[in-house]
Amino acid sequence: MGKHLVFVGGGHAHLTSLKNLSQFKKSGHRVTLISSSFYHYYSGMGPGMLSGIYSPREVRFNVKKLAEDRGAAFMKARVVKVDPLQRLLFLDSDEQVHYNVVSFNTGSEVPIESLSNVPEGNLFPVKPVINLLKARRTILEAIGNKKTLRLVVIGGGPAGVEISANLLRLLHVNRGQGKITLIGGKRLLAEAPDKARRLAMESLTRRGVEVNEGSHVKAVEKGEVFLSDGKRFDMDLAFVAIGIRPSSLFRDSGIPTGTDGGMLVNGCLQSVAHPDIFGGGDCISFEDCPLAKAGVYAVRENPILFHNLLAALEGGKMQVFKPQKDFLLIFNMGNGKGIFWKKNWVWEGRLAFLLKNYIDRKFMRTFRVSGELDDESEDIT
Repeated sequence: MGKHLVFVGGGHAHLTSLKNLSQFKKSGHRVTLISSSFYHYYSGMGPGMLSGIYSPREVRFNVKKLAEDRGAAFMKARVVKVDPLQRLLFLDSDEQVHYNVVSFNTGSEVPIESLSNVPEGNLFPVKPVINLLKARRTILEAIGNKKTLRLVVIGGGPAGVEISANLLRLLHVNRGQGKITLIGGKRLLAEAPDKARRLAMESLTRRGVEVNEGSHVKAVEKGEVFLSDGKRFDMDLAFVAIGIRPSSLFRDSGIPTGTDGGMLVNGCLQSVAHPDIFGGGDCISFEDCPLAKAGVYAVRENPILFHNLLAALEGGKMQVFKPQKDFLLIFNMGNGKGIFWKKNWVWEGRLAFLLKNYIDRKFMRTFRVSGELDDESEDIT
């Protein structure tokens, strides 16, 4: 008799499974995808979407159509609690869904509790990626109204660097007037080699970004950003890239979590306490060793998760996910150039961006199988 497989979230780690739903269906299993959005936006191309290098339809998967075209049910909702003993999912629509096997790929969020005094529409956490599209529309409207913009980017990691660089492009291409300030924390790209840090700093400051190092954001009020060293900056819009964390869903549901709040999983990407619960991407915490919240891990978890979900339903042998020790990062600097970084190998140039563009577009072609490029919809959710 068939079982009920539920996917919660249509993110990177679920794409292989969703593309190959026929493998579950032909064995008589029922499949449901629960997602808060019809679309999943690819984080690797998010800054490029902000600046206009890519159109929204080039960087998103229509996960609703991907699922329904392959015989799965789709529910636009958010899971707010899990009962792992009764195998029940509680949705924000007040519905309940029973599962035999469930897999979570719900991504991450930027903690902004300390910034709660900022009016809605003026503060844009960089995750989920859809926020960057909302920000682009807000900025273009302001440019159309001839407004000089004061843009502040909070966070000196790779995301903060790419957002700042692509805001430069957004203003330049659309002849907008404004100032961009990057609050880099203690040190810009603190975990990167000195050469990567130097190249990023030179690229940004040469084009007019004010980079502030040595202090952190203490508070954000309407129109102002206050730093721990007493400095303050005027702002119209702020982008928050201060690190990401999973939602509190697993902790609130009594499911074991790692120190970051992600669901604690074993090498087979199963909950350490509930073998019928799986997960991938930013929302999990790997039991064997902490992993950076990097999209490359979610992408590489794809085939493992697909195989193990089939095994969980059919009784087969599980595969073990073995994360790579080092991975490639290429920063999109918004000017047709990229900064390449792998281990201690760092260089800058147009070739680096072309390589990133090739890798990203190849990934999109693999899973964009639901007519996304023909989708003219302005609905971003």
